[in-house]
Amino acid sequence: MSTIDLGANLERAAAPSDASLVGYVSREEHGTNALSLLVAGAHCGACVARIERGLSQMDGVTSARLNLSTRRLEVKWRGPAAAADAIVRGVERLGYDAVPYLPETLTERDEAADKALMKALAVSFFATANVMMLSWAVWLGHGGGMGEGTRSFFHWLSAAIALPAIAYSGRHFYRSAWMVLRRGRTNMDVPISLGVLLTTIMSLVETALGGVYVYFDGALMLLTVLLLGRFLDHRARAKARSAVQQLMTLTALPVHVRREDGSMEAMPAGSVRPGDVVLVAAGERIGVDGIVLEGQSSVETALIDGESIPKPISAGDAVIAGAANIGQPISVLARATGGGTVLAEIIRLLEAAEQKKGRFVTIADKAVQVYTPVIHILAAATFFGWLAFGAGWQVALVNAVCVLIIACPCALGLAVPVTQVVAAGRLMKTGVLLKSATALERFAAIDTIVFDKTGTLTLGRLVLDASGIPQEALALASGMAARSTHPASVAIRQALPDQPSLDDVTEQPGEGLLWASAAGDVRLGSTRWCGLADEGSNGIAVWLTRPNHAPQRFALTDRLRSDAARTIAALKTKGYAIEMLSGDRGSVAEKVADATGIADWRAEVSPADKIARVEALRAQGRAVLMVGDGLNDAPALAAGTASIAPARAAEVSRRAADAVWQGEALAPLLAVLGVARKARTIVVQNIGFSFVYNAAWVPVAMAGLVTPWIAAIAMSASSMLVTFNAMRLGRLPKGPR
Repeated sequence: MSTIDLGANLERAAAPSDASLVGYVSREEHGTNALSLLVAGAHCGACVARIERGLSQMDGVTSARLNLSTRRLEVKWRGPAAAADAIVRGVERLGYDAVPYLPETLTERDEAADKALMKALAVSFFATANVMMLSWAVWLGHGGGMGEGTRSFFHWLSAAIALPAIAYSGRHFYRSAWMVLRRGRTNMDVPISLGVLLTTIMSLVETALGGVYVYFDGALMLLTVLLLGRFLDHRARAKARSAVQQLMTLTALPVHVRREDGSMEAMPAGSVRPGDVVLVAAGERIGVDGIVLEGQSSVETALIDGESIPKPISAGDAVIAGAANIGQPISVLARATGGGTVLAEIIRLLEAAEQKKGRFVTIADKAVQVYTPVIHILAAATFFGWLAFGAGWQVALVNAVCVLIIACPCALGLAVPVTQVVAAGRLMKTGVLLKSATALERFAAIDTIVFDKTGTLTLGRLVLDASGIPQEALALASGMAARSTHPASVAIRQALPDQPSLDDVTEQPGEGLLWASAAGDVRLGSTRWCGLADEGSNGIAVWLTRPNHAPQRFALTDRLRSDAARTIAALKTKGYAIEMLSGDRGSVAEKVADATGIADWRAEVSPADKIARVEALRAQGRAVLMVGDGLNDAPALAAGTASIAPARAAEVSRRAADAVWQGEALAPLLAVLGVARKARTIVVQNIGFSFVYNAAWVPVAMAGLVTPWIAAIAMSASSMLVTFNAMRLGRLPKGPR
């Protein structure tokens, strides 16, 4: 493929300018640079395809992805970071404006765009109302003997009102159309601008010649309806992308750093360095991931993981960026900042899910690319067709204008992207983060769900059953356990957290703890470590042995997720087949299966066995959702039709999964399956409606049965309909009912 000249070679175009974008470039793995840009003027799938194709053909660019709803362009390339300036110039040469995608300016830009559209709409509406009154006088005068001079005066008066209004209010469309036309390309604003300007020019010519085909009222009505549709569409898309935008805004909040000399310094969260101490006042949001150094408080993390119940925190507890401090002031030792925080990773996952292209997106984009040039061909055919049948050029031009307006593929271009954005945002609010847009389609096809046990149906954290344990034995065990980070020790310590720790406790990895008391050695650990006979598979336990006392058993359980049984029951009700595969012992797995109501389960299953079972189910024609968290679950997660892992899963499992859910509840699983199925239905509805709309209205327009302003109403209504149809996803129930 030949490389188009969008700024020539990136190496040659990398010389820094006075306003270099190097500071906005992030360095990724394998020497790849990445830049996020906010693109103005892209309104349809054809615009997206043009920008992505044009940038991908630049030397060094490895990928370019534009999200139509969020307007965010993500470009990656190999070469110097200074080539970012060439990237932006490349976008501008394609006919679009591009600036760095900064969270602190998103709301400001949206408000500015809203104000500009409102001003244009107000001017257009005022002019339309006045010209319509003059037009009514002319229409009524046809039957009342209005003279030629009076009619001509009213036409010129209409022109005096209409021309300035059309010039001012239509700038949004004209500017966008001119930018692409001068590069030999087109977008949806081209037919809109042609329609408005051709109608206006024809009316001005007819007015000068004393003709009757004067449509200043129609041109203004057309422009007013188009501006109203663009304004409502802008508002609807802003609401659809609010999930990412809200999270992006959190990353731009200022934080207060305490310096070594005790002074305070306010700075953006991204400027904080690991090791800095950040002070968080009551009511503020935490700007970094870190550890609480001082203070006790509560944090609310609903925007991050969907958990509405505040969590108590104190010195030593981990906190994440974006969480709201709703109690007392605290100080936090920063561990991860900027792009390294959990919040930044959530944003990356959410945007990746919105920007990646699934099967339906590809279908819609290809249809738009084919359909856009067809619009102009149909309009030209309409014009010359009416001329061939003996109509005047004025009638032929009006009908061609109607085709240009009514056939814009706006609805088709929005059919899928807006649904993806709303679905990803809806799931984010329930704590589910999609990592792939294609996963949403695959989640919708699921009929069988395979669960791992530990860390999936259970929380993966041991809990001590302290009933029947003497207080003095529990106190001794808690004092010894304070010196260990083993999960069993942590569980025992949590049962009596205020017990003072014992000195001179040693730990034998994999065995247990030893404390040399005045009476002799005290051991806490496995039966072998304590010199006891193996108790077989009778649950999870550790033992305490000490001189002159009988051995004391400490029974531990891996607590089920609070809603596990309820969620499994709801999944069964919806028709899903449920299985559980566990590497644990049979007695332990059986207890969990009985507690959750899972009849089909297997214990002591190896990673290879899990893969074999998932592949066997798929060979039977099942669409399998694998739910797991451990390192040993990663291969099975990759083998499933789709997969999901809890946020606390092993890193390799999170990477292998198609989605990640936050929090301790299992209910988000219901949400992702329900939203996926509804999203598939809405996408099919939107694409179907787009094709039906064009199939129905284009012939009507070619037949001369609509006026320009009716065409504008139809076109704007089609775009708003697919957008509002997609936004129904935001009203789905959150959990099992």
